[in-house]
Amino acid sequence: MTRHLVRRAADTPEPPYDIHGHRRRALVGEDDGSVHTGFGLCELRPDGTVPAHVHSYEESFHLLDGSVILDVPDGSYLLEEGDYGLLPTGVPHAWRGAGDTVARWADMLAPVPRARYGYDTQAVPELPARDPVRLDVRDPRTRSFGHFEPAQMDPGKQSQDLLAVSASMRTALLVYSGITVKTMVDQDLGAVASTMFMVQYAPDGVAGSHDHPFEETYLFLEGEADAVFDGVRHRLGPGDCAWAGAGCVHGFANAGAGPLRWLETQAPQPPVRHSYRFTRDWEYLREALRETR
Repeated sequence: MTRHLVRRAADTPEPPYDIHGHRRRALVGEDDGSVHTGFGLCELRPDGTVPAHVHSYEESFHLLDGSVILDVPDGSYLLEEGDYGLLPTGVPHAWRGAGDTVARWADMLAPVPRARYGYDTQAVPELPARDPVRLDVRDPRTRSFGHFEPAQMDPGKQSQDLLAVSASMRTALLVYSGITVKTMVDQDLGAVASTMFMVQYAPDGVAGSHDHPFEETYLFLEGEADAVFDGVRHRLGPGDCAWAGAGCVHGFANAGAGPLRWLETQAPQPPVRHSYRFTRDWEYLREALRETR
C-alpha cells in the first residue's frame, strides 16, 4: 500500500497567528504518513517575529510574497519574493517581519518533524538583530541562498547576453518532453536530506506514470494540472498541494492553454541511479517477453 494526499487551497483552513505574529499551515506531515517530508506555508506579519531556535532537521524555504528578515549566526538578510535558501540542521536562526505587508513562504522540513519529540525544535538565545543586507546571487560567497523568477524557466533567456544574474551552473535548466526544471536547493547549496526545485509544463507537457523511492510534494503556483496518483485523477490549480509517498505511481499533464508551474520537493534526495521507474518501460518489457514465448 502506498500513500498520497491532495490538499486544495479552498478546503484548508488558515490557523490563527501566534503571539509573535506568525502562523504556519501544515500541508504535509507526520499525521499524513510522511516519514521524510514536513511541508507547509508560513506567514509573518510586518511587526512579527519567530524567536531564535534550532531544528534537528534541515529546512529549505522559498519566499512567495512580501519580504522578511532572516537572522543567522553570520549575519542578517533581507529576503524578498522569489528568494530561496537552506538552513542546515542545528543552525540557529530567527525571522523578523519587514515591509508593510505579510510575508508568505513555503518551507520544506526533512526528515519530518516528530510530535513526540517536540517537533524536533529547540529554542536558543536570541541572535544579534543586525541591519539586514540583500542577497547577491552573483557573489560566489553566497552559498546558502538563491533567487528565482518565472522568466528563468524560459530556455531562450539562458544565453550570456540575456542572463540577469550569474552565469554559473546554478542558472542551468533541464528541458525534456515539454517540461522545464530549475534546481533551487540541492547538494550544491549544502542540502543533504532533500531537494527543492521549480517545474514548468508547456501546454503539451506530459509526464507519464512513474514512481520513486522517495517522497515528493507539489505546490501548484500557475495554470491547471491533470494529476493522477495511484489511479485517482485530480484537477489541481494555484494554491493546491499534493504529496506522493515512496512507490506512489503518479503522472501529470498540463490541463490548460498556458504554462503550468509548481514548486516541488523530494526527500530523501534521489539516488544516483534508478530514481524514476516509468510504468511504460516495464509494460513494454512485459509485452516484449510475452511475444518471445
